[in-house]
This record gives sequence, structure tokens and C-alpha cells, in this order.
Amino acid sequence: MADFLFKFLVIGSAGTGKSCLLHQFIENKFKQDSNHTIGVEFGSKVVNVGGKTVKLQIWDTAGQERFRSVTRSYYRGAAGALLVYDITSRETYNALTNWLTDARTLASPNIVIILCGNKKDLDADREVTFLEASRFAQENELMFLETSALTGENVEEAFLKCARTILNKIESGELDPERMGSGIQYGDASLRQLRQPRGTQTQTRQQCNC
Repeated sequence: MADFLFKFLVIGSAGTGKSCLLHQFIENKFKQDSNHTIGVEFGSKVVNVGGKTVKLQIWDTAGQERFRSVTRSYYRGAAGALLVYDITSRETYNALTNWLTDARTLASPNIVIILCGNKKDLDADREVTFLEASRFAQENELMFLETSALTGENVEEAFLKCARTILNKIESGELDPERMGSGIQYGDASLRQLRQPRGTQTQTRQQCNC
């Protein structure tokens, strides 16, 4: 039984390798026959983060504009997101601001986001420098890694880094798993009791406002 469940999203333009990142993370191998995702795909994996077991429930969203209304409904209640662009495509990099706005508006202003510059293995065709992207990440308070779904470089690290940050925010009290739509659930009831002595009345009242 995992200690926590975190809802994650993988977002970004079509063709950036989002499904391949998810596949590499879950199966530890590259997905050869990757077509564009239609709507939303789902994967989950249990990881160890700072001595706690966390089950990541990951929604991989379609990057094409025509699926945007479908994928947007999945943003709600996500605790973390990988925001993916392709280092060999400036177009996917330029679209990041829109994806970021969607995530922060539709999921939660507190969503923990890591920016992933994917296809690091295609360095020779690079159109976006590491420095430029890391500056964008800094300005928007995002973590940042360059990844390769092909070689697996930094793929697991991206998910773990995101999960670790969420866990730290829970421990510091910045994120409250009991809050509706936080994207976090306790997997283990005893953890919940540690934080329970808060009038249960307020809990029901909160739930009615949503």
C-alpha cells in the first residue's frame, strides 16, 4: 500500500515525446511505434521518495489543439505536471506559455511543474539552448531538466524531482492533501490520522463550496 497517491499530468505540444517519456518511465524502454495520443492515456507507477512510497497516477494528454477541450477536463486536481517541449523545435518551446497558463488556471495555482526539454539525444538538431530554457524556467518558477525518452536520460529523475517537491510541500504544510482537488490522497489511513485533529465540521463545509 502506497503512503500517498499523486495525480500527475504530462502536457505540451504534439510530437514532443510525451507518451514516450511516460512509456520510458513506466516500462524502462523506448516506445518505438508512437502515434499521436488521441485524447488522454493513463499510466501509474509506485516510486520511493524520501522514504515514502508514492503511487504516481499519470495522465498523458494529447498535444493537438483539437483535443484541447477534452484534455483540459483532466487538469483538475493535478498535483504535479511535466511540461514538455522538444529541444529541436522552437515552435513547441514557444507554445510553453499557453500550456503553463492552462495548468495553473485549470489544475491549481499550486501545481508543481517541471519543465522537460525532451529529445536531448538529438543535440545536433537543437533549436533551443539549455540556457534559454533554464531562464524561462526560472522566470516562471519551474524546475528544469533536459530529458531523452530514447536513452532514458533524466526521465525517472524528472518524475521523482516533481514528486519530491510535492512531498516537501506536504511536510512543510504548504500543501494540504485533505483539500479538495489537491491531487493528493493518503494511501495509508494512519498518515491521515497524524494530521486529523482539525474540526471535521469544517471539512464538510469546505466540500459543499466547491
